[in-house]
Amino acid sequence: VALVQWTESVGLTLVNRDLTSMQLKTPGGHILTYYILQIFPFTSESKRMGIIVRDESSGEITFYMKGADVAMSTIVQYNDWLEEECGNMAREGLRTLVVAKKSLTEEQYQDFESRYNQAKLSIHDRNLKVAAVVESLEREMELLCLTGVEDQLQADVRPTLEMLRNAGIKIWMLTGDKLETATCIAKSSHLVSRTQDIHIFRPVTTRGEAHLELNAFRRKHDCALVISGDSLEVCLKYYEHEFVELACQCPAVVCCRCSPTQKAHIVKLLQQHTGKRTCAIGDGGNDVSMIQAADCGIGIEGKEGKQASLAADFSITRFKHIGRLLMVHGRNSYKRSAALGQFVMHRGLIISTMQAVFSSVFYFASVPLYQGFLMVGYATIYTMFPVFSLVLDQDVKPEMALLYPELYKDLTKGRSLSFKTFLIWVLISIYQGGILMYGALLLFESEFVHVVAISFTALILTELLMVALTIRTWHWLMVVAEFLSLGCYVASLAFLNEYFDVAFITTVTFLWKVSAITVVSCLPLYILKYLKRKFSPPSYSKLTS
Repeated sequence: VALVQWTESVGLTLVNRDLTSMQLKTPGGHILTYYILQIFPFTSESKRMGIIVRDESSGEITFYMKGADVAMSTIVQYNDWLEEECGNMAREGLRTLVVAKKSLTEEQYQDFESRYNQAKLSIHDRNLKVAAVVESLEREMELLCLTGVEDQLQADVRPTLEMLRNAGIKIWMLTGDKLETATCIAKSSHLVSRTQDIHIFRPVTTRGEAHLELNAFRRKHDCALVISGDSLEVCLKYYEHEFVELACQCPAVVCCRCSPTQKAHIVKLLQQHTGKRTCAIGDGGNDVSMIQAADCGIGIEGKEGKQASLAADFSITRFKHIGRLLMVHGRNSYKRSAALGQFVMHRGLIISTMQAVFSSVFYFASVPLYQGFLMVGYATIYTMFPVFSLVLDQDVKPEMALLYPELYKDLTKGRSLSFKTFLIWVLISIYQGGILMYGALLLFESEFVHVVAISFTALILTELLMVALTIRTWHWLMVVAEFLSLGCYVASLAFLNEYFDVAFITTVTFLWKVSAITVVSCLPLYILKYLKRKFSPPSYSKLTS
């Protein structure tokens, strides 16, 4: 797009382009028409693309090709300035493309077309045969020019990267750019600070060279690593574990000249060797395989199209949105899911414990404690709304989560969801279920229906109070859910004569018995929570206090 815009600025405008032809307008207003004969798309293996066109006015056939300097340097005719100029542009942070052409006679093109079509019809090794035919045309091409496109950083890239580092996230930059370009971008984005040492991995081709270079890198401390795709492939072939172990200790890693396949391979290696979760971020078609290989893929919509965003789990429009996506939405999603999942388990286990206690007291008789609408109501209108209102809970405000990204680092400690928290919720469920059932059995006087009324009412109140105990920031919908559920339960008592003795549940005796059991089941947990917040407060409570 940048090249087309530049040609328009100098007077050569692209008027029309379709599958078979294109039209260009000169500064004098003359229209040039070219017929498209063949198109050779870009591949990660060839690192170049080409097109064959025929001039409508003269009938001249020309083969144009553009690609990376590494691939094009062996195709174009000898020159003494290409490599030097590519290095100069790369050091300025420009993305370079080499453009070349080759004039073809009608006989040459007909011969090529015949062999090309025959290769495309092959059953075995079709891609290899097609590539071989195209490569036969890519010889002694005339070097036209070298282009350098400035890929400016988006706004707030630097503070976003700093935020991710403070959150304990290791950042690797995987790019197809030249080493000089990648290093320049890493410095300008502050992925690598200007005062930080950079170890540029020397090009290696053999196992011995890779061993020596890894030993040299091992002796350095707290320095960023820059390595090319070819050297990376050699290291991973012979010293995969050693390389990943050393690279993970670096504050930043830059892998340049990486193919899409290599990007995906690196992501899988990090998952395999570190056991950590990976997040891949990209904005182009070359990043699709990497995004799909990661645990979480983020695609950025931009000038390079929507291929990355369509293949990703999350799509954003600006790089700076990653901060809010992870620090706010990601953190809240994790903590809310953890609380909701464990509370749903608690809701089912507590009533199961009550049934187990009831059966054991009555010699394991196969008599259900609660039947019919009581079970349906417990699973739906009596407790569902308060429990699911936990998805609105948040421990800190979004602005605070962005200001202190260190809060995100606490998630890796497993304080919200782990075997320990799971066991704690199991013990809470068993304790409360036992207290509710034994309390009801101790306090009831004569009729079995009184046991049901006391224990079930205390169960509903306990669940509502436990939701209130779990909530850290109240939302008005949470308050509505609590009172709505309680109101639905109280209102339904008048219609459930087969389960409740209306004369009994309207007495003071019923109320104090239910209150006593509920207090015994919940008060110790409130006390423990208060003591924990006082003597071992979590990180977020220090910010909100």
